[in-house]
Amino acid sequence: MSIGTGTYTPNPGAAPVGRMIGAQTALETRMLLRNGEQLLLTVVIPTLLLVLFSGVDIIDTGDGKSVDFLTPGVLALAVMSTAFTGQAIATGFERRYGVLKRLGASPLPRWGLMTAKTLSVLVTEVLQIVLLTVIAFALGWSPHGNPFAVLLLLVLGTAAFSGLGLLMAGTLKAEATLAAANLVFLLLLVGGGVIVPMDKFPGGVQTALGLLPISALSDGLRDVLQHGASMPWGDLGILAVWTVLGLGAAARFFRWE
Repeated sequence: MSIGTGTYTPNPGAAPVGRMIGAQTALETRMLLRNGEQLLLTVVIPTLLLVLFSGVDIIDTGDGKSVDFLTPGVLALAVMSTAFTGQAIATGFERRYGVLKRLGASPLPRWGLMTAKTLSVLVTEVLQIVLLTVIAFALGWSPHGNPFAVLLLLVLGTAAFSGLGLLMAGTLKAEATLAAANLVFLLLLVGGGVIVPMDKFPGGVQTALGLLPISALSDGLRDVLQHGASMPWGDLGILAVWTVLGLGAAARFFRWE
């Protein structure tokens, strides 16, 4: 019995781009969730802050329950910790060790790699938000407002912080990225309206801090979830500007090696 020609002929070639991006997204997500430092930044710290400051009257958060003020800020912090701090550190060391250079030479296009990293950030954020929301409800949180506005704020906040994180990772050395990303995280935790109300700062400082992406995200979420605002256009505008500046600069100045 003869076998027809071509029955076992190899058919080499790259997989469809969508499948490659999906596989890379799954890999990026697993790597992120297995990293102890990343889990500390993305899960442990936001959870501890929410539980501690909701249960102990340390900071005057104004009228109403502390958890109603704190939850939007902690959600904003979770976005920043994943999209900015965690992504900047991980990408910076991947760049240092030549991982990005090797992946850039693979069939997965560079824009596909960046897309996979962004999707991995979004998957992680969904897990963070679900966890923090469950904890907040257990602490007595009573959210209000437009869910679409919340979604839009979270998406724009993710895009803004992702662009800034990639810009830092693609221009600084890995050690400098590690130090700078953690320093920025700590500074914005204190001065970004996350746990300390913005009205506690002097007028001029308050105005300047209000232009930061973390302030716009936390204040916007607070306006919607605590005060029932329909659409915080001012905060969305600030996040949109940071998104354009961050992603544009990252695309322009990112170095792969």
